[in-house]
Amino acid sequence: MYIHQVASYLPEQVVTNEHFTNLNGLSADWIIERTGIRERRKAGPGENTNTMAIEATRRVLAQAPAFPVADLNLIVGATYTPHDTIYTLAHAVQRDLGINDIPVVSISSACSSLLNAIEIVEGYFAMGKASRAVVVVSEHNTAYNNESDTVAGHLWGDGASALLLTKERLAPTDLRVVEVLTGGAAVAGKADEAVTLKPVERGIVMPHGRDVFTYACQYMARVTRQLLERQHLGLDSLDYLIPHQANLRITKNVLQQLGLPPERAVSNIEHLGNTGCAGAAIGLGDTWPLLQPGNRVIITVFGGGYSFGAMLLER
Repeated sequence: MYIHQVASYLPEQVVTNEHFTNLNGLSADWIIERTGIRERRKAGPGENTNTMAIEATRRVLAQAPAFPVADLNLIVGATYTPHDTIYTLAHAVQRDLGINDIPVVSISSACSSLLNAIEIVEGYFAMGKASRAVVVVSEHNTAYNNESDTVAGHLWGDGASALLLTKERLAPTDLRVVEVLTGGAAVAGKADEAVTLKPVERGIVMPHGRDVFTYACQYMARVTRQLLERQHLGLDSLDYLIPHQANLRITKNVLQQLGLPPERAVSNIEHLGNTGCAGAAIGLGDTWPLLQPGNRVIITVFGGGYSFGAMLLER
């Protein structure tokens, strides 16, 4: 299985740390020190999870002439911030593309949803039920966020990314999906209450950020090692590590555990904030032009509810 192309959509509005200083007194420097975030994007009027997913998908198809829209036979969407829980982002993408009678699936496993979405594609390909797919990940965090929350209100940003996947290689620049490894750790720590979004009660809250930090660092480093060991590869064979973009301190901790230099890590949280399951996909799109033949990339993720995973890619 191959990733043929990646494209992203980011809203135009930029929200700087000074906004939160004016709102609730949080120092801009304190936010940077604690999270690495300097600014984030916010969806504008009329934008939502579905519209951002549509735009990201349009962009990825526009830059992939070898992937005609008519050949698309699977759409998988992922988000934990849905605009509509029934007419999902995947349905919205299908309607926009005008392709009927193909499988359309939407999932949520918090910030690790990207890899679970790709696993779904892997399954459809293996069963011969599809051969060309789009995975679209989109988060409208600010629709659910309470900006006045001094614990987590300053973390969140909006954005979307779309990936084209094929069963066979279409171009030399395609990334081969060597292996995807995922798991759930809902029995660990405070997984049931550390990060929650209960729409009928309130928006996104993170009452146990330290617990999230501890397990995110632990699981992302561990699953990265496991994946490399399963492929009989050493850490020196890894050119780029793209972690879930939750907190720059988490990224630095994972790098330290793995013994990787800072330049191997891809980070966009400084300018985008935590864009949920879209963050790592956006990071892959940013890294795409830098990849050379033989380069290896691992995307490693961790989400609320304590789901985790890693994916090894090779050009």
